[in-house]
Amino acid sequence: MPGKILYEYAVVRLVPNVAREEFINVGIILFSKGNKYLKIACKPNEVKLKLFAAESDVEQLKANLCSFEKICKGMEDAGPIAKMDLASRFRWLTATRSASIQTSSPHAGLSEDLDKTLERLYSELVL
Repeated sequence: MPGKILYEYAVVRLVPNVAREEFINVGIILFSKGNKYLKIACKPNEVKLKLFAAESDVEQLKANLCSFEKICKGMEDAGPIAKMDLASRFRWLTATRSASIQTSSPHAGLSEDLDKTLERLYSELVL
């Protein structure tokens, strides 16, 4: 299959009460080692967020999501993790954790256009 790019993705989930194990999908992280590609699409629906996580500090949850974006982009103010190579950042972001922001297990796929695939996955799994 010429032109196909191997990628991995994970769904970013908001878990306002970890003990209840309920979550809503709020974003997608897409990674391709061969193409040196790591991007996140994450724009939570504030109305949905406030309904789902009424007892939570929505601004803090949004700040936590913002830190995921900064790590993906390798921004200096994201701390030492942002200085890691792309694969290490993706593995760190998708590591199992008990926190208000979690991810699904990584899934693999093939794409001809990584940006379009990111948009498609975001539309299908988040919106």
